[in-house]
Amino acid sequence: MSRAALTARLGRVGIWTRQLDMSDGDLGERAATELEAMGWQSLWIPEAMHREVLTHATLLLTATDRLVVATGIARVHARSPQASALAQRHLHARFPERFLLGLGVSHPMIVERMLGQQYGPPLATMRSYLDSMDATRGGAAPVGNDDRVLAALGPQMLRLAAERAGGAHTYVAPVAHTAWARDILGPDSFLAPCLKVVLTDDRAEGLAIARWSVAGTIRNPAYRENVLRSGFDVGDLENGASDALVDALAAIGDEQVIATRVREHLDAGADHVCIEVLTGDDTTVPTDAWRRLAAMEVQP
Repeated sequence: MSRAALTARLGRVGIWTRQLDMSDGDLGERAATELEAMGWQSLWIPEAMHREVLTHATLLLTATDRLVVATGIARVHARSPQASALAQRHLHARFPERFLLGLGVSHPMIVERMLGQQYGPPLATMRSYLDSMDATRGGAAPVGNDDRVLAALGPQMLRLAAERAGGAHTYVAPVAHTAWARDILGPDSFLAPCLKVVLTDDRAEGLAIARWSVAGTIRNPAYRENVLRSGFDVGDLENGASDALVDALAAIGDEQVIATRVREHLDAGADHVCIEVLTGDDTTVPTDAWRRLAAMEVQP
């Protein structure tokens, strides 16, 4: 599937949310139906703490009619390559053009402490995993390599995403990183950064909410390294995060402010921007904010 075709499937802007991971009962499915009714084309879900991501994606796909569900991301250590390949093929056959598999190596703390596995060299791990996926036999018809994306921040993983997948999904990545990633990926690969946003008219409150999210994320060494690679220094990582770093990683303000930042990523080379609406916790489903942002205009 071409870069343009994948962009058309997902739209220029989608929703990325971890709030559904802790939702009770069918709240997540109901939220997905509301998103679809609002006009959103795509929903990205992470593999967080409480829901196995491919089962979760299946439930959301079943609850909706048109919504594209993407994993952002499915951890390669959480299931065998054969399991991922067969699941992807089955979902692709059952829900044509509506499932996008995002894969990532995750982080040492999660892989070793939560999953009880050894965290090996990320690039070799991902390459081997893709080799085994592509060698899987049986199940529904195989899905093309360009119908998956890789979580990628550094140059080697970005090149692998261009070589062995449709493109890359980035997280905690400022506009400068999007431009840099586009140069590495080249002109043919899909690029979908995630943008944290706080929809508010209270700057102080919005900054506090965004700092809470950014500070928690950049404790991870991979994200810290990416921040430093993107032009910030160690001082920006102290005391949670500097205002400059928070503002680079999160758009805080009204719909116009958020739309402007989305356009900056698109102008820098992104094909699709998935927005993560922050609420100050990981459980409050931001339905009202999703509804307001569904109407924002991101085209120049």
